[in-house]
Amino acid sequence: MRDDRPMTTDKPARTLKLKPGAPSKPADPYAPRRAPVRPPGPARAKSVSASAPKPPRAPSPGYGPQRARPEGERTERPRRTDPPYAPAERAPRGPSAAPRPAHQPHRPDLARVGNVRGEVRLNKRMADLGLCSRREADEWIARGWVLVNGEPAVMGMPVAPDAQVEVLPQARHQQAGQVTILLHKPVGYVSGQPEDGHEAAATLIGAPSQWRGDARMPGDGRRFAPEHTRGLAPAGRLDIDSTGLLVLTQDGRVARTLIGENSGVEKEYLVRVQYAPNGPHGEGVVAQNVQAIYPPQQMALLRHGLSLDGQALKPAQVDWQNPEQLRFVLVEGKKRQIRRMCEQVGLHVVGLKRIRIGGVLLGNLPVGQWRYLGTDERF
Repeated sequence: MRDDRPMTTDKPARTLKLKPGAPSKPADPYAPRRAPVRPPGPARAKSVSASAPKPPRAPSPGYGPQRARPEGERTERPRRTDPPYAPAERAPRGPSAAPRPAHQPHRPDLARVGNVRGEVRLNKRMADLGLCSRREADEWIARGWVLVNGEPAVMGMPVAPDAQVEVLPQARHQQAGQVTILLHKPVGYVSGQPEDGHEAAATLIGAPSQWRGDARMPGDGRRFAPEHTRGLAPAGRLDIDSTGLLVLTQDGRVARTLIGENSGVEKEYLVRVQYAPNGPHGEGVVAQNVQAIYPPQQMALLRHGLSLDGQALKPAQVDWQNPEQLRFVLVEGKKRQIRRMCEQVGLHVVGLKRIRIGGVLLGNLPVGQWRYLGTDERF
């Protein structure tokens, strides 16, 4: 049986009642916050200017008169013939208030410390005066042992030609303790630093290898001391295949005298040669009585007319000592000079020995031994 009674929702509303004194539930601190709901309000009316229809936009003016075109046709803007970013022409620049100085020609005397008054560095002036080497001069200046016109010198200062340079006694005392040693260098030792497994000639300097006659009565009146081996430098070199007189010194004056730019000290050598017109391993090598077959014009060229490393050599004294041995006297010392000179004129050097430097002779000093330079000996 169907119930035809109308459905109604007339139920009494129920109200949630809280018990007095009941604790409220704590809020979750990690719960997401909800944005507040804005209550609905009346709609805002638009302004008259915003709601009114806008008038049509006028076309922008072009580079020529506007023409009527059919609807839907695209208008092409005419191309400009002038460059859009052409640089503006600069106004001609007027004369400067301070004109630039003209280019000065290069002056060698002004490019260095020295100038038109003839000033040079103090260390060079001291070396030119024969007081010491440039290195020693710098050391003395740093220690305050040098005075210029009565005032303490400064490192690198220029001095005039008439300046009075004075060296204090402390410098003289230090210089007096420097030694110069004469060594008969054997074959197989290098003159300078050790290289290619070969020892330096300076390693031979010691009490056991001092010449017996010099040990009993030293040439300069001193006994050997270990400090005499410190700072020894070769003043002129002998290659590893040569023997003879080698000078080792602590004195910069001696080094400047022997190997300075303007040194003209003679060095004498005995050189044993073979005639090898096609090289030492070629055909036609003559080892005996070379003097008899050697062309005289080649001997003249050996004395003067050769060049090494693009530079002409100074004249040399070259004479036959015996049929297989030459005597050379040179006033310059290029690397392996005698051997390279002989190669250019068909000679092969098989032995080379230096027997004199200036006025100092090798004499009877045995091979591998050394002695002090005597107080009466001069290069």
